[in-house]
Amino acid sequence: MDVFSVTVLGSSAALPTATRNLSGQLVKIANQYLLIDCGEGTQVQLRKNKISIQRINHVFISHLHGDHFYGLIGLLSTMHLLGRTKPIHIYAHEGLKKAIEVQLEVSYSKLSYELNFHFLKKETGVVIVENKHFCVKAIKLKHGIPCCGFLISEIQKPRNILKSAIDKYSIPIKDRAEIKMGADLQTHSGKSIKNEEITSDPPNFRSYAYCSDTAYSESIVDLISGVDLLYHEATFMDDKKDRAKETFHSTASQAAEIAGKAGVGSLLLGHFSARYKEMSLFLEEAMVVFDNVALAEDGKEYII
Repeated sequence: MDVFSVTVLGSSAALPTATRNLSGQLVKIANQYLLIDCGEGTQVQLRKNKISIQRINHVFISHLHGDHFYGLIGLLSTMHLLGRTKPIHIYAHEGLKKAIEVQLEVSYSKLSYELNFHFLKKETGVVIVENKHFCVKAIKLKHGIPCCGFLISEIQKPRNILKSAIDKYSIPIKDRAEIKMGADLQTHSGKSIKNEEITSDPPNFRSYAYCSDTAYSESIVDLISGVDLLYHEATFMDDKKDRAKETFHSTASQAAEIAGKAGVGSLLLGHFSARYKEMSLFLEEAMVVFDNVALAEDGKEYII
């Protein structure tokens, strides 16, 4: 089975700390590298974790608060200096294109490769990009400015034809594609062989949801229902619940409540306010509501 994983590059909120960088994650799926958010210092984190930046062809920016995109111009510049020629696709709200273009203009810079901007829409559940490897959908989040989470899923693989069935029924090559898609076999004698008798189930496709930044909102539950791993911001704990509501953020227990309502496999908490020093308290608060919880740690890879 192909590796599907999330490497946390930064798990702090608006301010970096000595041990936590600003928001950024590297998703590996079907041998593809996807970068989600790019706070200041993200390219240093990529270096520390020995991740080849030139393998990143898709960048997803959730929203235009600086702690989620101030590192992007530096990363793009480094790609240029290293001789990149392959285009890169950037999925973000419309203002990012202007921000990048201004920085390139005032620094008299011209990249050696093409930037392809794809603007995020307001609707939730919209397919942002889909190919034979993966599909990414938008998750509309509840924040102070337009903000988008991302649902990343494997493409469901076709069924597997049993070798014993191929030998027994001499299944023609021309029929195999349809059989893999679920069709029954029609033999030369006119007999119909049920698909489940000659095929095996493909591996279940896996999924990951990235939800940062957002106030508590049950509007995302249906879309993220049943995902294998949910990353949900937990900027505050319940001691700052009023502050969370005021700033359109969530607490650890609220993130856990969303995880429970959505029936996800496991919950990863992140985007922690720098004011907190004892991080285990986030875990304790969340686990009162939802059992399978982990705290995002910079540099750690989470296998899905």
